[in-house]
Amino acid sequence: MTKYAISSADPLSKLIKSEGIKSWDKLMSYVQGLPYGRNRNRGDVKLVMIERKGTCSSKHAFLKTVADLNNIPNVELMLGMYYMNQNNTPGIGTALEATKLDFIPEAHCYLKIDGKRLDLTSTNSNFSTIEKDIIQELSIQPEQVREFKVSYHKDFLRNWLTQNETDMSFEDLWAIREKCIESLYTKKHRS
Repeated sequence: MTKYAISSADPLSKLIKSEGIKSWDKLMSYVQGLPYGRNRNRGDVKLVMIERKGTCSSKHAFLKTVADLNNIPNVELMLGMYYMNQNNTPGIGTALEATKLDFIPEAHCYLKIDGKRLDLTSTNSNFSTIEKDIIQELSIQPEQVREFKVSYHKDFLRNWLTQNETDMSFEDLWAIREKCIESLYTKKHRS
């Protein structure tokens, strides 16, 4: 990838440069190396730098915001729905074992740069692990990770429950999903 400079004079770019990060490539590596964890406020992308952690949503929304502020071309923030299971998302197996489910539809954010999908959630993340399990994807804006992503995910799960004629309630399915995410968070903090 061509090296782009973090050259904008906006407050977010200044914050990045104050950490000694001056290029897009270095910023992507830096963000990928940050620990996985939910930020205080999902919609405040600067918290990725301030709290030095983030989720797939906050890290990729942060990077898309910086790309836009610095005129870095061909960077899209993607929201993909995929069938999350123990094989493509190691660490969630015990949360699913107690259920009758082999997988659960999950919303995941990543970047598409020059048409190539990149998952920078963690140093172990690799888009190829979920690629064959993607159900649908759409390009979103950074501010959409706050409310739109959550409501889109919940609507998707409600429709999935109806289409699969399961007797499980939405609340039960969402609780299982939260246990899976908690398992990931716990696993990543032990690693």
